Amino acid sequence: MLDSYRRVLARPGAFRFSSAGLVARLPISMVGLGIVLLVEERTGSYGLAGTVSAVFVLAEAACAVLHGRWVDHFGQSRVLPIAISVFGAGLALMMLAVEQDWPQVLTYVFAAVSGAALPQVGASVRTRWSHLLDDAGEKQTAFALEAVLDEVVFVVGPVLVTLLATSWHPVAGLTFALVTGVLGTFAFAAQRSTEPPAGRTAAAGPRAPMPWRLVLPLALVCLTLGALFGAAEVTTVAFAEEQGKRWVAGWLLAAWSFGSLVAGLVTGAIAWRSGPDARLRWGSAAMALAMVPLMFISSVPLMAVVLLVGGLAIAPTMIGAMTMVEQGVPSSRLTEGMAILHTGIVAGVAPGASIAGFVVDHSGASAAYAVALAGGVLGALAAQTARQAPPIP
Repeated sequence: MLDSYRRVLARPGAFRFSSAGLVARLPISMVGLGIVLLVEERTGSYGLAGTVSAVFVLAEAACAVLHGRWVDHFGQSRVLPIAISVFGAGLALMMLAVEQDWPQVLTYVFAAVSGAALPQVGASVRTRWSHLLDDAGEKQTAFALEAVLDEVVFVVGPVLVTLLATSWHPVAGLTFALVTGVLGTFAFAAQRSTEPPAGRTAAAGPRAPMPWRLVLPLALVCLTLGALFGAAEVTTVAFAEEQGKRWVAGWLLAAWSFGSLVAGLVTGAIAWRSGPDARLRWGSAAMALAMVPLMFISSVPLMAVVLLVGGLAIAPTMIGAMTMVEQGVPSSRLTEGMAILHTGIVAGVAPGASIAGFVVDHSGASAAYAVALAGGVLGALAAQTARQAPPIP
């Protein structure tokens, strides 16, 4: 099954940029949870913690498309190092504001700065694969590989940030995320041989149109599923604390991501007869159904098992969405197109996390899983409107 992955990784420079991209993406699974752990520890409020985390992801969502457009136009090696440097400075100042009990508005400002500057490494990695590979089957394998690596990030990141924040110091997890993000992004940007050509060096002509009839429905699906992700993350932290085992929150989230990792590996190794739009519809429905039993579970081991099974639907759904974008968006705007989907996800995470945090404070974790279920149901309905576009010639 792994032969298809070996073939794409054997391409010159592929393993190097993919592995650097893996390290650079660790902050996406650590910062939101790290903010919740830090702010809740210092203030005792999940509602406030969820709000600060929401400001971070909303700022990221607001600027993600702009980042993608800049990367397509100016090139990855110019944009990414600047962005990650601003991200690091903003996150460091946010941690200092919380620790030193500075005015609350400064915490929000620095969270917004760091979120707005977070570079679109995931979209940039996938754009490199699209530039490097010509065969459609190999591109699906490469996208599946990156989906698997996304899940590696979401298996490792929550565990690391939780262990560091609860066993060492509340800022330790965020500090680790900052360091890995900066080092990984600089290492990725330094690899110029596999970098797609910047827009300014492309052949002259009018700017290729964005196929909004394809992209907007997919962005709506990602928005609703992002709400599911944000609500489930905050609620799972609260569930672990209610059980008197706050330290297991990272392991529970890792189990969820591990299920997605396994499904992603299988997805990339199979020659699918159905199109990516069908996988998107079935996968989003399965993600919604997986949220139902979480509201009735009071056992940590059982919660881990149910989250593991529920995670099996995540990677195939996201791979389907990314494949539809790769096939239907012009190559000169591919990073921007993928950033739009990422924007949808993080824009959904913010309200999902905030609403779930409010419900946790007033009704407990079990009730808050209903917020994740609502996001999943809306995602399954939105997926019915997404249709595969003809491949770009």
